Amino acid sequence: MPSNELTAEDLFECTQCGECCKGFGGTYVSSEDIERIAQFLNLSPDTFRRRYCAPSGDRLVLAQQDNGYCVFWDRICTIHPVKPRMCRMWPFIPSLLKDIDNWWIMADSCPGMRRNLDKASLSACLRRIIEDPGERCRVLNSPQRRVEERPGRP
Repeated sequence: MPSNELTAEDLFECTQCGECCKGFGGTYVSSEDIERIAQFLNLSPDTFRRRYCAPSGDRLVLAQQDNGYCVFWDRICTIHPVKPRMCRMWPFIPSLLKDIDNWWIMADSCPGMRRNLDKASLSACLRRIIEDPGERCRVLNSPQRRVEERPGRP
């Protein structure tokens, strides 16, 4: 399929496995993310920062549990309706434009990422998804990204 016909849905379908919710580096949160999540949790932004954030350089990230998972992971994302922008964009992150090979590294731990694509088609599609404001907005607001708990999930 030509890259101009590929969509975000062709490249990724979330399985809600939680593999993207753990690991090194943490999830950066913006002031907008903090406001939205704090309101969802009925907390002040300052209380949210103290309880659920950790510093990473000059930015804040969501804290992690001892098992390496995000503090909000409990076999499903407990803040899914208001999860941070970084989570909503997964796996369409800007660093892929610098090194497309990161796609396959990320796909090693994410069962929802399609692997059987040639580098040129993948690169062109990712560039369109990440750089085009309209496409990025569509990805951020797609129903798939707002999936609530699925039947049969704890």
